Amino acid sequence: MQHLTASLVIKNISQLVTMHDPEKIGPKTGEQMQNLNIIKNGAIAINGDRIIAIGESSKMPRQVKLTKRGKVIDAEKRVVTPGLIDPHTHPVFAGQRAGEFEMRIAGKTYMEIAAEGGGINATVEAVRHASKAQLKENGRKILDQMLSLGTTTIEAKSGYGLTTQDEVKQLVAIRELNDEHEIDLIPTFMGAHEIPPEYKDSPDEYVRLICGEMIPKVVARNLAVFCDVFCEKGVFTTMQTRVIMQTAQAYGLKLKIHADELSNTGGAELAAEFDAVSADHLVFAEDEGMHLMQKAGVIPVLLPGTSFFLNMDHVAPARKMIEKGLAVALATDCNPGSSMTVSMQMIMTLACLKYKMTPAEALSAATLNAAFAVDKGNEIGSLVPGKFADLVIWDAGDYREIPYHFGGNLVSSVYKRGEKVR
Repeated sequence: MQHLTASLVIKNISQLVTMHDPEKIGPKTGEQMQNLNIIKNGAIAINGDRIIAIGESSKMPRQVKLTKRGKVIDAEKRVVTPGLIDPHTHPVFAGQRAGEFEMRIAGKTYMEIAAEGGGINATVEAVRHASKAQLKENGRKILDQMLSLGTTTIEAKSGYGLTTQDEVKQLVAIRELNDEHEIDLIPTFMGAHEIPPEYKDSPDEYVRLICGEMIPKVVARNLAVFCDVFCEKGVFTTMQTRVIMQTAQAYGLKLKIHADELSNTGGAELAAEFDAVSADHLVFAEDEGMHLMQKAGVIPVLLPGTSFFLNMDHVAPARKMIEKGLAVALATDCNPGSSMTVSMQMIMTLACLKYKMTPAEALSAATLNAAFAVDKGNEIGSLVPGKFADLVIWDAGDYREIPYHFGGNLVSSVYKRGEKVR
């Protein structure tokens, strides 16, 4: 028998949650979201930054030979899962909006607060006055917290500059944090996050700025993988969104869309029309939009923390989406206004309670499906030979304990590309 050479073996895993289905390539849909492809009393072998073998602990020694400096870790009957993936975040910003939290408690709505000068534009003002170093310092604190909670990859949006100079500043901060931090940051340009105050009376002129100046400069400097647009009443109309998405697509950016969050504006249908990688929020998505998304392979990224934090009566129709065969993913929507959380563990709990997703569905949505929501499903999101060795060892013997314990942290240790980083 030919032996594999490993630099790290983790053994005696109570449940090795691989997420790997050898008969299916792609995200998990429908009943597949319940199947985590668990190996009991499992082991995983890693060489460098890649997984080379998975299996039962009793059989792994026959397959794997350690390098001279190789290590064997005893998981002591703990659960191991893929690293959590957060496919919708706004982690690089300045200031805070705790006052708005208090205003919402007193009864004001998100849109009422925005109309009074709060909301996204309040953060825009702070970001415009912040240096790149200040943005990075704040972002690094958020990333440190995310990593400690088991997140190993995030999508990171701009959208708090709303001038060419400040959007570039945010994206450069994101790129430098990606170079410096253990978490991988996948950058998204979101100049179309809000109409800035100086363009309130001429929003089409701002759209022209996005299309004629911002997108070309962002692409020329290779600062983003995705382009996202907030398609919503009072923000960007369906027509404006279409123009921005067409321009972004023409420049080679992949597409995401904030869709149907506060009302149904046809965002889900737009996402399907443009073959967007994901459509996010979808609180008010309707059957036709869901049907078209499923046909087009658009991944719905659901954000239960946002509707919870805004105390909304409606929540995204996650159960219906799963029944329709959509590959539901979950994310924190970490941002200073509408979802100030860094914990994907808490998001999984909320998905179980508010969406009636099972713990297995929530974990599928926070790993493999989330990986496909950032177009990285072939590299991360499951524990299978050939993929990067991004994984979490949990202080739990059963994966269901992860969403069952809410508001805490069950992470025992985190490995990123085969290296222990927490």
